[in-house]
Amino acid sequence: MEVNLEKIPFGIDFHPSNQLVSAALITGDIHLYRYAAALDSSPQKLLEVHAHEESCRAVRFINNGLAIVSASADCSILATDVETGTQITRLDNAHDDAIYTLINVTESTIASGDDAGCIKVWDTRQRTCCNTFEAHEDYVSDITFAADAMKLIGTSGDGTLSVCSLRRNKVQTCSEFSEEELTSVVLVKNGQKVVCGSQSGTLLLYSWGYFKDCSDRFVDLSPNSVDAILKLDEDRIITGSENGIISLVGILPNKIIQPIAEHSEYPVERLALSHDRKILGSISHDQTLKLWDLDEILQNTGDVQKTVGSDSDDDDDDDDDEMDVDANPPSSNKGSKTKSASKRNPLGSSTNFFADL
Repeated sequence: MEVNLEKIPFGIDFHPSNQLVSAALITGDIHLYRYAAALDSSPQKLLEVHAHEESCRAVRFINNGLAIVSASADCSILATDVETGTQITRLDNAHDDAIYTLINVTESTIASGDDAGCIKVWDTRQRTCCNTFEAHEDYVSDITFAADAMKLIGTSGDGTLSVCSLRRNKVQTCSEFSEEELTSVVLVKNGQKVVCGSQSGTLLLYSWGYFKDCSDRFVDLSPNSVDAILKLDEDRIITGSENGIISLVGILPNKIIQPIAEHSEYPVERLALSHDRKILGSISHDQTLKLWDLDEILQNTGDVQKTVGSDSDDDDDDDDDEMDVDANPPSSNKGSKTKSASKRNPLGSSTNFFADL
């Protein structure tokens, strides 16, 4: 099942409880679609909102799906009502640089990362920016949240992985520079392993608490850049590569279980799972949003709901707040960004963004 978006999409997110999916486009628009659970009919477009003057980089449902938050290269963050498509509130100076990524952290917080390497956390209850981390020297390509440790794990075009402590409000540690841009990140093995995609197609595995250098490398997806990673369960991830191939990959033991879909010949920009984990969504530079039946494409690899414990490992890592901290990381040559950026001057205060939510 596919939808012709007519423009290149940069972001995708599924509603937390209903059969709705949203896409963020290079034009600054947001699209909202309703899809059939069986994928037996074409998705119905419910909303088309011109949210930003420049490219819309990311989109997320918040407030139990009542609103959509979008982030843009024009440095703004917008909250839009899901039912009416009307603007709830806008923050024009959310970051000093173009925003690249946006994630849900908890039910009441989101995190955003920009082209200059800054990560911010927004509290929707207190209606303030509660954390700011100058984590990287280049764009923040992806962020994931380690809930048990209350830490954000970020990847960047500068080739580093960062660990930001929400409790301490500080960048706790940063990895050594790798030889290529890091493009995506997930936590697996019950939080004991961090998997990063890279521009070369190599997957870098870090052990929790030992972030200075990766503990393992998986090169079988090379030389195609792994631009999107999605956690399926504690032992398996789904990757999207620049050659358009979507693959199911096992972690420890590391292996390509099988290619499960081909979006197109263009790069896979993002991947997402529906609230019931039955539908996989992918977007690509071919200007389409595709919805895949996971039960069908994984029929030879096991149930999507499978949850398993971590494999035995040489590392016995705990979550130690006193982990190694790189106070003076080495300099790096900055990599190129894949999404057009634009820098704007701040226009107002960022403390009351969520006042109307």
